Amino acid sequence: MTEPASSAPRLSRRELRRLREESQAASAAPAVRPTILTVCTGNICRSPLAEVLLRAHLPETVRVHSAGTQALVGHGMPAEARELAVQRGVPAEIADAHSARYLVEPILAESDLVLTMTREHRTHVVQMMPSLIRRAFTLREFARLAADVPDEELAAAADEAGTDAAQRLQALARVVGARRGLVAASAEEDDVIDPYRRSRETYELSASQIDPALAEVERVTALALALPVR
Repeated sequence: MTEPASSAPRLSRRELRRLREESQAASAAPAVRPTILTVCTGNICRSPLAEVLLRAHLPETVRVHSAGTQALVGHGMPAEARELAVQRGVPAEIADAHSARYLVEPILAESDLVLTMTREHRTHVVQMMPSLIRRAFTLREFARLAADVPDEELAAAADEAGTDAAQRLQALARVVGARRGLVAASAEEDDVIDPYRRSRETYELSASQIDPALAEVERVTALALALPVR
């Protein structure tokens, strides 16, 4: 289930242009940290939960942020999602600070790895920016594919990319993406269920699908940050 489109008011062309200009201004300076973007529909439940959990477990040298394809702009995380985040060690002030934002091209352009919550979201990302086709995955797809790539292979690919952490993360995303098609998977295996306006049990199920997938993201990111000894 996806958040109903009616819950996210459509943005006018003027509003979209303003969002793009603001994002471009915010990202005008060269990126100094590898960047991971998580994406869902409203940017209030799944993608912010994945975002804050990754931020809690990755070093500050990695930037993690999120956006929504039909974002409820300015809204925070629902109480259920916030509680799940805090239960998993995210400081309450971090969870409370979340403010949903709309997915626009400049946000994608500065992302080295894009992790969506469903295949539909991934399609949306690639349609917006085709150059990301080898660096955009559903979160669970990325974890499923990465699990079959040994550390040694990932480390070798990262070292071949050089010492720039963002370039190393991009290289590892391409290695993981090369596994596509080797093992068939259903949408149920690669999508994270949408808990929006559903039961507490559905929020728990959604989080239980996110948790193990993030462990693989953390493993791959750690290898991207492990610079070769000179």
